[in-house]
Amino acid sequence: MFEPKVVCFVCKWCTSAGADLAGTSRLQYTPSGVNIRFMCSSRVDPEHIIWAFRQGADGVLIGGCHPGDCHYQDGNYKTQARVSLLKRVLVELGIDGDRLRLEWISAAEGKKFAEVMDEFTEELRSAGPLELAAREMAK
Repeated sequence: MFEPKVVCFVCKWCTSAGADLAGTSRLQYTPSGVNIRFMCSSRVDPEHIIWAFRQGADGVLIGGCHPGDCHYQDGNYKTQARVSLLKRVLVELGIDGDRLRLEWISAAEGKKFAEVMDEFTEELRSAGPLELAAREMAK
């Protein structure tokens, strides 16, 4: 059975702490993601996302503080605008925009982190492997 690979770019202050809470609470969720911590979701550059896909990720999750709660004032608003634009760019690169997901998960939402990981993994499992590297090699 296909098991998707998910790269998770997570905010240090909120989503990373939410993931830690899911772990310390011993919540069960699909272990398909690898978390990479950033000080703020706004520090995730589009190049990081494209790099993740080129390295074999089937999906990319960006997690940040809820709007209005960003430790850096408006970082998550910048992230939201950037992700909206990047989804359209990904389609031009032959990658379904739904393979990039943005979620607001606070430090107190360990259960939400686990649910998002399960849900996103299931969506990716249904979509099948990205196989971006195979398409690039065929060019």
